[in-house]
Amino acid sequence: MTDFAFRAAAGSVVGRRYSDNFDVVHLGQEPLLAVVADGMGDGEGSRTAGRTTVDVVIDRIRTAGNTLDAATLRAAVAEAQVQVAAAGRRIGQLTGCTLTALAASPAGLWLVQIGDSRGYRLRNGLLEQLTVDHTMAWLGAVNGWYPFDSPEAHSARYQLTRYVGHNAHPEPDVLNIAPRPGDILLLGSDGLTDQVPYSRISEVLQWTATPGRQVRELLADTEKAGGDDNATAVIVHVAPA
Repeated sequence: MTDFAFRAAAGSVVGRRYSDNFDVVHLGQEPLLAVVADGMGDGEGSRTAGRTTVDVVIDRIRTAGNTLDAATLRAAVAEAQVQVAAAGRRIGQLTGCTLTALAASPAGLWLVQIGDSRGYRLRNGLLEQLTVDHTMAWLGAVNGWYPFDSPEAHSARYQLTRYVGHNAHPEPDVLNIAPRPGDILLLGSDGLTDQVPYSRISEVLQWTATPGRQVRELLADTEKAGGDDNATAVIVHVAPA
């Protein structure tokens, strides 16, 4: 993909709830590869799941090179499922994580998603969530099972239907994106998107600022909101080559 240049930045904060950061983030820019994993809970299983998943996905994508496609991404997540499940049996506790990754290829940008971390695109002033939350809360909101701000919806937010480490080894969603100059892409763990409102995310992404400045601002907003979770963000600006 030679028609575009990507400027990107990543960051992560511990917050106040946990003593350590169980999010894992990777950002490589030549070619663009951004990966965010959010461990489930605050134990060794959480830490191992996130690190294992990120390492497997990076290795599979790098090995594929210019042949990267949807099948490769599904295979990468399938391999992560196997390795995380094995780690869980060894550790003997909940071992799982979410995954959202963005990778450049000659065929465009590939977005792979499992769990409730998110991918967004700002284009022509409209911020769209490109990914689907794999939670009972998302299903409930779409199908009108309960009011969005109800106690039932809040509880369902933590009921993941798909994640790495799930005993059914569910597949990820895979999306191919045709980028345009001026697009801004955001990957964020739920510690970011649960604490910073949509309107604020849209506002910050529309600033005339570097990706690094935008990342720092959004992560600072999570701290101002209470720092109730680890929070991670990757922001990518698309420009003409």
